[in-house]
Amino acid sequence: MPASKASRFFDRVDRQELMICQTINGYLRFRFVLPYFKIASRLGDGWFWYALILLMPLLHPEAGLALALLMTSTGLICTLTYKLLKRNLVRERPFISFPVINCATPPLDRYSFPSGHTLHAVCFNTLLALTLPELAWAILPFTLSVAISRVVLGLHYPSDVLAGGIIGGTMGALAASGLPAFKLLALA
Repeated sequence: MPASKASRFFDRVDRQELMICQTINGYLRFRFVLPYFKIASRLGDGWFWYALILLMPLLHPEAGLALALLMTSTGLICTLTYKLLKRNLVRERPFISFPVINCATPPLDRYSFPSGHTLHAVCFNTLLALTLPELAWAILPFTLSVAISRVVLGLHYPSDVLAGGIIGGTMGALAASGLPAFKLLALA
């Protein structure tokens, strides 16, 4: 069966990103790196965001319920988006294509492009930056840790993380623009 255009494109890009992946993945040799990024990645599986969504009405009584509903619905749209992209673009993870990359934690699914963890983290951070900037600043280090963890742990290429960030940022901005409608629904 002939390779698809996406497959040929990713084969070329994968080889170009291999050195960067190897270098970033090489930081696992430092003792504190693996536990830190495994925790960030595990919390980025959704646990941190679920807790934040549940706490939102307490953190911001005026619009917290609307934000929680908006984050939930946007998170579901993010999940559908990245699953659809992964299923259709079929980019293998770096540790699968290149055995020199150490997979430091099991992936949640098979394919690499885009990074769903990064997509969600940037989406939620963008949404909060446009609605509750002080909270967004507080969670920005976590968001960055999740994004970096994906390459450090050997699960993604930098371009997967970049694409996840761009898609997530766009989705977060679009969701924030719809917040007034969610406030009205929450008040009803």
